Amino acid sequence: MAEAQARKKVTIPMLLEKKKRGEPIVQLAVYDYETAIIADRVGIDILCVSDTGGMVLFGHESTTSVSFEEVMFMAQAVKRGSQYGLRMVDMPYMSFHLSAQQAVDNAAKYVSQAGAEVMKCEGNQHHAKYIEAIVKAGIPVQGHIGICPMRIPLLGGFAAQGKTADRAKELIDDALAFVDAGCFSIMTEVVTSEVSEYLAKTLTVPVISLGSGNTSDGVHIIGSDLFHLYEKHTPRHSKVYCDLVPIIEKGLTDYRDDVRNRVYPGKEHTVFMKDDELNKFKERVGWKK
Repeated sequence: MAEAQARKKVTIPMLLEKKKRGEPIVQLAVYDYETAIIADRVGIDILCVSDTGGMVLFGHESTTSVSFEEVMFMAQAVKRGSQYGLRMVDMPYMSFHLSAQQAVDNAAKYVSQAGAEVMKCEGNQHHAKYIEAIVKAGIPVQGHIGICPMRIPLLGGFAAQGKTADRAKELIDDALAFVDAGCFSIMTEVVTSEVSEYLAKTLTVPVISLGSGNTSDGVHIIGSDLFHLYEKHTPRHSKVYCDLVPIIEKGLTDYRDDVRNRVYPGKEHTVFMKDDELNKFKERVGWKK
């Protein structure tokens, strides 16, 4: 039997080849060490350290309050847990929006301090100049269009984008501006399937769908949504592959009851002194047991 082909580190040229072959790219939002290990083991192409992790892990109400440092902590954990997947950092609120220098400085910190390989920047054509600065500095960027959590007030809430011809054209213009700025990929978040499909068929870079249908070059999903680990909200576009909540609840309930009934820890979980040492100990401390 021939030996299994050795795994290779995922690179941007490999992703471009996947697009050419029509092979879907798998992208996952991941924010902790252990999930990174497992996701890397099963062959996820892009490991995206999403600022959504700040809501799931740290209890933020929205991504706009997730700090640069919190994303850094998550990115460092994912770096320690991964070898093969392309490591992406989702640049948090106002971390690249003020100037080209700010954009480059902050992206560079994620590269040098957290081992990030590419950035993800959400916005529209007005942010393209800052994204271009990051790319020209030598750091690849995936452009994120459609529903951008940072712009929810302007978008009128978490509503699907691209339902009208005018809005669809705006999204196309945003994507084109990002590609012109040098983005190696475009992510479409909750835009109509037709817009995402059009971009996938007309752009030379991979288009990744987050809730934008199944006709793009790949799919992105929030890792915690796969397991229903953010109970406050399950997006319509997410699929719960394994609901871990009742499993965790049962485990915690059984643990609670075993402690209260003195069932856990049992003898099999406990270390005991040998009889002779126990007798010496009892004599020294005057313990009559």
